[in-house]
Amino acid sequence: MLAPAANPINLAIVGTGNCASSLVQGLAHYGEGLNDPIGLTRYEMDRYRPHDIRVVAAWDIDRRKVGQDVASAIFARPNCTTRFCEAVADTGTLVEMGRLLDGVADHMSDYPADRTFVPAELPEPSEDEVTERLRDERVDVMINYLPVGSQQATEFYATCALKAGVAFVNAMPVFIASDPAWARRFAEAGVPVIGDDIKAQLGATIVHRALTDLFRRRGVTLDRTYQLNTGGNTDFLNMLNRTRLTSKKISKTEAVQSVAARRMEDENIHIGPSDYVAWQNDNKVCFLRMEGRMFGGVPLNLELRLSVEDSPNSAGVAIDMIRCAKIALDRGLAGPIEPAAALFCKHPPRQMTDDAAHDALEAFLNEGAKVSA
Repeated sequence: MLAPAANPINLAIVGTGNCASSLVQGLAHYGEGLNDPIGLTRYEMDRYRPHDIRVVAAWDIDRRKVGQDVASAIFARPNCTTRFCEAVADTGTLVEMGRLLDGVADHMSDYPADRTFVPAELPEPSEDEVTERLRDERVDVMINYLPVGSQQATEFYATCALKAGVAFVNAMPVFIASDPAWARRFAEAGVPVIGDDIKAQLGATIVHRALTDLFRRRGVTLDRTYQLNTGGNTDFLNMLNRTRLTSKKISKTEAVQSVAARRMEDENIHIGPSDYVAWQNDNKVCFLRMEGRMFGGVPLNLELRLSVEDSPNSAGVAIDMIRCAKIALDRGLAGPIEPAAALFCKHPPRQMTDDAAHDALEAFLNEGAKVSA
């Protein structure tokens, strides 16, 4: 049994899918330094460690998860990510019925139950009920893991966080932190927000950005590029409905465009989910191609195939985002926390190169050290 957290961060999770599963497993795996911190950028961040994050509230709409302890719900179907930590102790927090709104695409009901959501037939909470729950549990940070395209549902929970004074981490591509109107609402309410759309530890977007930046630094003109992704989790199944992809494609495309030497025409850049392959489960395969011209206008092309377990790839980044949100809360900061958003998100309020974002986050963290000295 782990000792109580020295510096607790009370966390609320919206959506206990694969990403939440990897996050909760990671909190147990890295607890109190009992495991080699391979895969973490920092074990400690302004005195906060992974073990300090405690899940005290959670919402979902799947009947196999609602009413279960979070530690059990994260292994229920349709979750299919790798189980890398067997010792996930009960949290004492039960998953509550969430607000459905546009959180599930209509076509999901056409697939087998073990592959898709099975909504619980229970009363959905009101805005006031969720807000009161956040206050009762003294939640510091809420992380949003709703499916791509859940605009109304994301705005519902963002509003609850605003009303409760809870820092909001938006890990999915509905624009909250990067939307000026929402950013202003968080600033005026005195509440920090970090988003939007989490940038995985070593995923398709960060690799594509790094190579695009390399082309720029080495004087190679990038003429055209594509990034095609396949996977078999509920995220990819959800994204078969192309009408839910507008913000996702913008988010991923702008993440690459922002580090290119010159902006490519829309017809010369294609980035986004390609297809759902059920047997891949939580494994994501990226097919990347870049075509350009080097010295003398001589052409070159690069092709890359990247295969990663999708949800663990984002969990370490989520731990850093949660800790940064709590640090911002401790310092009385409000509105978008730009250094954290630029480093950890595909669609931050202000794009930076990854080197610049890394330096900005270091300055942000060091500023706190100076204040406490």
